[in-house]
Amino acid sequence: MDRLSRATAYLAAALFIAGVVVVCQMVFVRYILGMSTSWQTEFTVFSVTAAMLLGSPYVLMTGGHVAVTVLPDSLSGLPRRLMRLAASLVGFGFCAALAYASWVYVAEAWHGGWTTGTVWNPPLWPAVLPMAVGSTLLTLQYVAEIMRGEV
Repeated sequence: MDRLSRATAYLAAALFIAGVVVVCQMVFVRYILGMSTSWQTEFTVFSVTAAMLLGSPYVLMTGGHVAVTVLPDSLSGLPRRLMRLAASLVGFGFCAALAYASWVYVAEAWHGGWTTGTVWNPPLWPAVLPMAVGSTLLTLQYVAEIMRGEV
């Protein structure tokens, strides 16, 4: 699972860089060339959002997530481990529910032929697929962290 989380972190970095490059291209086209843009804003939103979602398992694995640990840090031994386990189980449950709902959403977008409804109007399923993949991988990363006993 750790290797998979690292791989998706590299993909997330590439998507974030792609979003930055497209924003620069959009600024150049719009303000230097004086032309209109149609797809750049939507692509940037999709790519940066996908980067955040696909990078989340790596963030959990490395402990880079934001956490309020005042109470667990004041405890030691078994109470501390139980509190961290309880928090991880709640996180796991939330991510599992999100993963399930996300896959349902991807399937509905795919089978329904949904599009974004914008000027560019691409199919919607590629934009929501990273949510399903990212939340699934985050759920699996929670399982790995719980099994590792590092919760």
